[in-house]
Amino acid sequence: VGFSDLRLVTARHWGFDGSVRTGRLVVHRTVAKPVVRVLQRLYDGRFPIRRMRLIDAYGGSDFRSIEADNTSAFNCRRVEGTTRWSMHAYGLAIDVNPIENPYVFAGGRVAHRASRPYVDRTRIRPGMAYRGGTLVNAFAAIGWSWGGAWSGAKDYQHFSSTGR
Repeated sequence: VGFSDLRLVTARHWGFDGSVRTGRLVVHRTVAKPVVRVLQRLYDGRFPIRRMRLIDAYGGSDFRSIEADNTSAFNCRRVEGTTRWSMHAYGLAIDVNPIENPYVFAGGRVAHRASRPYVDRTRIRPGMAYRGGTLVNAFAAIGWSWGGAWSGAKDYQHFSSTGR
């Protein structure tokens, strides 16, 4: 996607320590306004976000961004293990609190040690995505799909406009 199709969204959010912070995401221009509505709902609901920095702060590394528990959107990358472009490469997906909301492979394995306690989704803790919760409902309100509802592997951090 070209630079002219991307928009920088700057928004206040609650940190896990209860303080108000300012973060930034880059998204496709067609979803910028709906994403602002999601972030407003999260702010109003005091939903905590660990950090929200552009992927550039991590050298474009999805792994490093996840290790930092960074909420991110645009990242010109392929779907792990494939030749397909990720929806992140189009600015049409957002990963929220990836440590608290890990990608869980079939069989329960995760790539990030800090995410292991969050594989068990029955114990709801701050920053987690779950059916009926503030985070999932905010994205559902704009018609986005949640990776935590996928069959097989679960991508609890992942929200996208396309369902992929």
